[in-house]
Amino acid sequence: MKAKLPALLFSLLTLIGSASAATETPFDAAFQQFQIAQRDDAGIEASVEQFTKLLAAEPGSPLLMAYTGAATTLRARAAMMPWKKMSHAEDGLAQIDKALQLLQPQHDQQLHRGTAVSLETRFIAANTFLSLPSMFNRAARGAKLLADVQASPMFAQAPAGFQNAVRERAAKLAKDAK
Repeated sequence: MKAKLPALLFSLLTLIGSASAATETPFDAAFQQFQIAQRDDAGIEASVEQFTKLLAAEPGSPLLMAYTGAATTLRARAAMMPWKKMSHAEDGLAQIDKALQLLQPQHDQQLHRGTAVSLETRFIAANTFLSLPSMFNRAARGAKLLADVQASPMFAQAPAGFQNAVRERAAKLAKDAK
């Protein structure tokens, strides 16, 4: 099962999320582990654990919930048994769905690394949905979320790295759709 986020999300988040070791926050550490998990199954559990801890400290954070859900879906990639793959994917998707439901107007104003929390949350959800096999029926919703991010008036104010990653993902989606 392919539950890996596209490389462009990895590139985006590397650009807007890099921090020196001396000023590393708990989010930065969890995010770095998430980046490792995208490339190597050995990093998945640590990523899930770190984001789960952050989410426990801020249970109402849609951004942390989306990252936790995205990391959880990566577990599906590493699982050997089909029912475990399904379980991990469904658990991660449920967290992402809840993160999207938690978005409120204040998340349009709240910034995380220069990007509105609502935009980054939707982009993480879109990338995860678009990376799943078709049997999960999430591609249309992922495409809509991606279009919503691009259509948002906040998109023009987001850092260039975020804008480029969104555009690259949209181009990849268009290319894949032919």
